[in-house]
Amino acid sequence: MNIYGNYVTKLIEELARLPGIGAKSAQRMAFHIINMPKENVESLTNAITNAKNNIKYCSCCCNLTDTDPCNICSNPKRDKSIIMVVEDPRDMAAYERTKEFNGLYHILNGAISPINGIGPDNLNIKELLQRLNDNTVKEIIIATNPNVEGEATAIYLNKILKPLDVKVTRIAHGVPIGGDLEYVDEVTLSKALEGRIEM
Repeated sequence: MNIYGNYVTKLIEELARLPGIGAKSAQRMAFHIINMPKENVESLTNAITNAKNNIKYCSCCCNLTDTDPCNICSNPKRDKSIIMVVEDPRDMAAYERTKEFNGLYHILNGAISPINGIGPDNLNIKELLQRLNDNTVKEIIIATNPNVEGEATAIYLNKILKPLDVKVTRIAHGVPIGGDLEYVDEVTLSKALEGRIEM
């Protein structure tokens, strides 16, 4: 039954297609948009259209960007001898927020997942290997997620990178700060024990 009319129903349906947005959230968002001033709605639609039409992948690191190379790759202050490999642009953004890493990134745009039909050829691994041709890179930090797919990807990358005379490291995994050991799962505790450091 079409309670709100065709336009509102269609808006709710389209919003509900977004990841993490259920029917109730889509309905709330739709009513919020409808009640926004017209200029704000136009600004929102322009932002969506401009992003879709103008965003591309950086030819160097495969990050989303509107300039090529992206702002990070073209920044002369970044340490070009270290590349951190992450699964997607959101992971890179998380590290950038820490303001602790000053090297470059490489975005795989996924992780190896045979069950989902994603193999090494579906990721930006060839592009990563091309970046090692000029011998500038001295270290690759593998910062894939600590789950089955991320670990499989890390193992695969380590296997193909080790023979290339580049240092390969993996981010540490362990107990979160402020966490109680009794609530931490066994895999996390095992990784924390493996990654222990001298005090």
